[in-house]
Amino acid sequence: MHVNHDHNAVASDTITFDDFLKVDVRIGTIVAAEPFPEARKLAYKLVIDFGAAIGMKKSSAQIVDRYALDDLPGRQVAAVVNFPPRQIGKFMSEVLTLGFADEAGAVILFAPDHVVPNGSRLF
Repeated sequence: MHVNHDHNAVASDTITFDDFLKVDVRIGTIVAAEPFPEARKLAYKLVIDFGAAIGMKKSSAQIVDRYALDDLPGRQVAAVVNFPPRQIGKFMSEVLTLGFADEAGAVILFAPDHVVPNGSRLF
């Protein structure tokens, strides 16, 4: 899957509300973060708590430019939780952690501006 990080890209094709609902975006809290030296692009391995219904999930996130490992535990993040798991080297990424590219192309995590319960769904 190719993701366009260009902030000047034109909007995507129109979709229906039902199409939007197929993408399950939830809030979770990072409980562990560690280096991922085997990744082709610099990344961290995250463990994210999405609450009782979804549980703990692993994710690879290319956020090393803007975030120190020690600053990640306790931070809430948004992630797509209903993609199939993706093998990245020896690591199985179970969710897609969401972010936006800044002017320099570094990824900025997408999160609520107030704490919400883990597992809350975007609508």
